Amino acid sequence: MTAVEPRENAQASAQAARQLRARISNGQLPPGAKLSEQAVARELGVSRNTLREAFTMLAAERLVDRIAHRGVFVAQPDADDVRDLYAARCVLEPGTMLWGAPDPQSLSRLSALTTSALAARNAGDVIAMADANQGFHRELVASSGSAELVAVMDRLSARMRLVFHAMSTDPQFHARYAVRNTQVLRSLESGDRDRAVHLLRESLTAARDEILAHLT
Repeated sequence: MTAVEPRENAQASAQAARQLRARISNGQLPPGAKLSEQAVARELGVSRNTLREAFTMLAAERLVDRIAHRGVFVAQPDADDVRDLYAARCVLEPGTMLWGAPDPQSLSRLSALTTSALAARNAGDVIAMADANQGFHRELVASSGSAELVAVMDRLSARMRLVFHAMSTDPQFHARYAVRNTQVLRSLESGDRDRAVHLLRESLTAARDEILAHLT
């Protein structure tokens, strides 16, 4: 084996993990779904050893659970997971905004995302609305210009998608936060960053409490 092969294997595992993470994040793989090693390896075009390494990465991110003698399953977040995720988000997202205001290009992207979310709400498209809402929060972090922070947010977003499955019986859940995101944007556009941070924290706290109430 050459020195290049381990690097290539690591890259293949990381790519497989990215693909599976994206499928979890966009809702293609719901909580509790069993990930057949043979089927997933064939679908992704990787070896089973490479896939096992990808599963190890995702397990470390708490996106999948490995259960002895049963296999690998998409994680099913509980109330403690919800509290932990929102604790992280309440530091990451407002902290990004306090560090530096979004530039005009970021504001334009945020505006487009809120417009998309409200249009999806009016059309009754819950999935598109949830996607736009998540995109809004990702763009808030991306406005920092830090690839590392965006990578953290992407991992959080994938786990959040699993959490949001708990709210599938309440189609108005995402609609309420589409409106709240618009209020955050308006404060940013007016230059009132402190107000935007306050509204964002209120929104995150309210969402956390709604989800916890639904789970308990």
